[in-house]
Amino acid sequence: MKLSARNQLKGTVSSVKLGNVMAEVIVRVGDSEITSAITRASAEALSLKPGTPVTVIIKATEVLLATD
Repeated sequence: MKLSARNQLKGTVSSVKLGNVMAEVIVRVGDSEITSAITRASAEALSLKPGTPVTVIIKATEVLLATD
């Protein structure tokens, strides 16, 4: 699949917490974790579970940076 989004990170699902409507999916990317909130229907359609390899695609109007 080709996408215009340039912020694509390969990772592995660490956990999936299913709610009534939404799902919280935590993805390990290297030494970091990224949390994604998606619909429960999408999590089920993608068959997400711990260990599933995924690509995190970040499309945002703002990306904030901070220093110590």
